[in-house]
Parts: sequence; C-alpha cells; structure tokens
Amino acid sequence: MLAELLNFFSDSYGPLRVFDYLSFRAIFATLTALLVSLILGPRFINKMQAIEVGQVIREKGPATHLSKKGTPTMGGTLILASIFISTILWGDLENRYLWVALGVTTLFGVLGWVDDLYKLRFESSKGLSP
Repeated sequence: MLAELLNFFSDSYGPLRVFDYLSFRAIFATLTALLVSLILGPRFINKMQAIEVGQVIREKGPATHLSKKGTPTMGGTLILASIFISTILWGDLENRYLWVALGVTTLFGVLGWVDDLYKLRFESSKGLSP
C-alpha cells in the first residue's frame, strides 16, 4: 500500500499524511483503475481478437445482434485486473473487510470467466444458463 510506504518517509504532520485520508485514497484508487483499464484495454482487446475469443450470437435472435458476432469476450478479466491493482496500491491491506470484498469479487469474476469459457467452448450464447 502506498500510504504505508509514504508514511515511512513523512513525519507525523507532514504533507504526505494526506495518504491517510480515505477520501483521498478512494479518488486516487478510482483514477488508478481508470488508467490501468485505459492502458491495458487496447492491448487486451487486440490479444482477444488475435486468438479469436469472440461473442457467440443466437441464430434466432434479432438481426441487429449479428453485428456483434466476434466481439471480444472475457472483458471481466480486464475489470478485475484494474480493481486488484488499484486495491493493492491504495487499499488498507490490514483491513479484513477489504480481503472479504476482494474474495467475493474474485468468486464472481471466476463465475463470469467460467460462463464466458462455456460460451466459447460449446459455441452457445446461453453460457451457464440452464
């Protein structure tokens, strides 16, 4: 966590104490996640297109959805990476609720990843739906 590192270099009333404020860290965590997604996003999309990881469209669906065929999927991976990087940099890593939230986020991310993988492997637009 950046706040812990910077507190090591500041005195108890120095200007670096601003990193102790939750609002400051929340704003910079949001900006960090945005920057990570903007920097890694195009590379991630190009990689997904290169390995042909694209959206499967239902045959009986609306004709307007046919234009989405081949749209890269697995975008949740990029979102999770942004969340994790931002949280590790700006979060209070000694807070157990932070780890619970990251754990739940990871579980939902794994569920989404398995759903997308199922769609790709079986070429079905239903995913994990019954």
